[in-house]
Amino acid sequence: MDSLVAKAAILQEALPYIRRFHNQTVVVKYGGHAMVDPELEASFARDVCLLRYVGIRVLVVHGGGPQINDALTRLGIPSTFSAGLRVTDEATMDVVEMVLAGRVNSQIVGLLGAQGGRAIGLSGRDDSLILAEKLEPVAQPGQGADAPKVDLGRVGRITRVKPQLLESLVSNGLIPVIAPIAIDADGKPLNVNADTAAAEIAIAMQAQKLVLMTDVAGVKDAEGQVLGFLDAPTAKRHIQSGTIKGGMIPKVECALAAIDQSVRQVHIIDGRVRHALLLEIFTDQGVGTELRAQPRSKSESVHTRPAAG
Repeated sequence: MDSLVAKAAILQEALPYIRRFHNQTVVVKYGGHAMVDPELEASFARDVCLLRYVGIRVLVVHGGGPQINDALTRLGIPSTFSAGLRVTDEATMDVVEMVLAGRVNSQIVGLLGAQGGRAIGLSGRDDSLILAEKLEPVAQPGQGADAPKVDLGRVGRITRVKPQLLESLVSNGLIPVIAPIAIDADGKPLNVNADTAAAEIAIAMQAQKLVLMTDVAGVKDAEGQVLGFLDAPTAKRHIQSGTIKGGMIPKVECALAAIDQSVRQVHIIDGRVRHALLLEIFTDQGVGTELRAQPRSKSESVHTRPAAG
């Protein structure tokens, strides 16, 4: 009986969040370990379908770096990176599109379908959904100001997201699953960062939430403790001081760009935790870091986690 009462308490805790986010839009960037562990894949698919079943409009944007690396290795095409970005020549771009818009995208659609979700796979090329322009050559880290810059090839910077197709799909109960492939002015594909694509889609869809799934517990303070809540001014100070560093910097900057526009909340969560998506959205404690534009009001009754100082 105690276990049944505990389950009822969990449902009671979730109810205010279900009511608050009903008919709101949530964009989830799916990537990292949660994409390669079968148990976590199934957990993610169930979570997304549950969100849709309770009336939350969900869109999924996915990565696929390890799968691209594997495919390139099998084909004997070397993987080259500069300034943290994949150098994407024409041959590499063909593989990137084949893996992301083909195998990975269809696999996620299948996972959601197996849990009863009505999912549909897309890339940014469909209906010119994601428009981008080719990145300028970038400096090589640690090579000095006079070193020649590197042409990244078919790597793009997103200039616009057209939300009409996505709005039509989610309004009809579908879950769009979007591969981060953009299109340039000549109709050719460009490889774009999945976190950035998710943020730009969240902005275009005026999403209530953007959720970035990672392979870390969240944003950490100087002592290595996960920050449950972070406002934009504090996040910027932590980047300047070096508290936020390494690969977390672009994720936090991506979050800041989203909340600087129309997105109300961004969550950086640990995709290695089963049901991390539900735990972050539907519980008081959460399992990651929530970012907002301004410090939390004392009167707020949801996600009452301690604010970062």
